[in-house]
Amino acid sequence: MSECSTATVNPPALDEGVQLLYNLSKEDLVKIIVDDAKNWLAHDGLWFQAIEKAHGMDAAIEADIEAWRRFTVIEAKRIMARIGIEPGGGIAALVECLKHRLYARLNLQEAIEVTEQRAVFRMVDCRVQSARKRNGLPDFPCKPVGMVEYSEFARTIDPRIETRCVACPPDAHPDEFWCAWEFFLTEE
Repeated sequence: MSECSTATVNPPALDEGVQLLYNLSKEDLVKIIVDDAKNWLAHDGLWFQAIEKAHGMDAAIEADIEAWRRFTVIEAKRIMARIGIEPGGGIAALVECLKHRLYARLNLQEAIEVTEQRAVFRMVDCRVQSARKRNGLPDFPCKPVGMVEYSEFARTIDPRIETRCVACPPDAHPDEFWCAWEFFLTEE
């Protein structure tokens, strides 16, 4: 890994795993962030497969829903704190926070039809679904998990935001995206 051309920073009382990050180039930091996101997703998939093998697909999906119900709120709160967004920021805050999720480091995504009252978010290329397709497997039926994941994420950003699934496997979807979600601002 290459060193930054700037002076070395030695933050006090950090473990060496964090300390070494302060002396890396921006390029190396980006590589680490993307690799860490891949590791997170690999763990998520292996965890799911272990539950599925031991207890079946329905139990694995139910466990996944409950894990996402909690994780997505934690992720949203951490993103908001990191980028300085207060709760209640509406659709603009949600669209910005979606760009900072772990998934945004791995998947191709876009927010379209963005107004103050509404946005449509599409997962153009999903790493999990694309891998399944390459391996000749059917789409993973992630809609029930996605309903909880996206609804809770949006509601954490702004409790006035409601979420509607446009399409998500096992639903049919066009070739242009794997899943799409509509977010709209409601009156309190």
